[in-house]
Amino acid sequence: MPDKETGLNRREFITKSAAGMGLVAIMSSPLVEILKLKRDKPAEGNSQITSAAGDAPKNAKRLGQWCMVLDLRRCDGCTGLDLPPQCTQACTGYHFVPKGQEWIQIFKTELQGDGSYFLPTPCMHCENAPCVNVCPVAATYHTDEGVVLIDQRRCIGCRMCLGACPYQRRFFNWGTPEQPPEVNSIPYSPERQVPAIRGTAMKCDLCANMLHDDEPPVCVNGCPRKVIYIGDLTEDIASNGKEVVKLSRFLAENNAYHLKEELGTQPKVWFIPGHGEAVGRDAYDTKDRLPSVWAWGGDGFDYRINVVGQKQ
Repeated sequence: MPDKETGLNRREFITKSAAGMGLVAIMSSPLVEILKLKRDKPAEGNSQITSAAGDAPKNAKRLGQWCMVLDLRRCDGCTGLDLPPQCTQACTGYHFVPKGQEWIQIFKTELQGDGSYFLPTPCMHCENAPCVNVCPVAATYHTDEGVVLIDQRRCIGCRMCLGACPYQRRFFNWGTPEQPPEVNSIPYSPERQVPAIRGTAMKCDLCANMLHDDEPPVCVNGCPRKVIYIGDLTEDIASNGKEVVKLSRFLAENNAYHLKEELGTQPKVWFIPGHGEAVGRDAYDTKDRLPSVWAWGGDGFDYRINVVGQKQ
């Protein structure tokens, strides 16, 4: 049903917002076909996903165990394109991430010895997640597909999860989150976290709702350098939307690693070492990433603002 104030229904609102931010995903990628084939397989064991809040289960034909691989050989922080990091912009545009938060944040980091590289950092969706272990009300939980989510309706704002996360990939809504008013027409779900709620924690949710709909996370298609692979540990495959790889071989042959592996958190995000050399970046390039852009907050929300912050 159309929203009384905006005249937009949910699908029109999402489509218009994505188009205004320049974030319409390319849905003809190899990954989409993989996801569809996976869902066509018979379910093995329990095929229901239930939140810690006791929500009605969501049926799925086949459960995955999702992971992510970031190929740093291809990442230049979008400096070669003179754009803000497009993975961050895609995430921000789709989730209407409150102004000031970057759920996948790009850091310029020193190489051992000399030089630098860019490091994209989403939530690590750890198997032994400290945030899940410390939450006193089970607002943070694992889905049956291994994704770590937050149910803001249960969150009491104690911020213990923020202190427990060794990767500092959680954010807290101290005040009223800056989002476009139209988000209030979207039904809340922990898999989308829209609208944001004051006094609660938020983070990357791996676009869990999109995976259920046989679509890859928006950062995968949003990255013009094809840095980000979404993978399934049960099927041993991964794709960046352009190519499909055998996951275990891809990790082994390219010396993939986890951040802070010594902590025993068992992250489900791997990194392949590099400094953007595959897209022409020199390790000694001093150019820094451009700041992220929000098309809402401050003076208000304008659909006409695109990812580089200029009116179309």
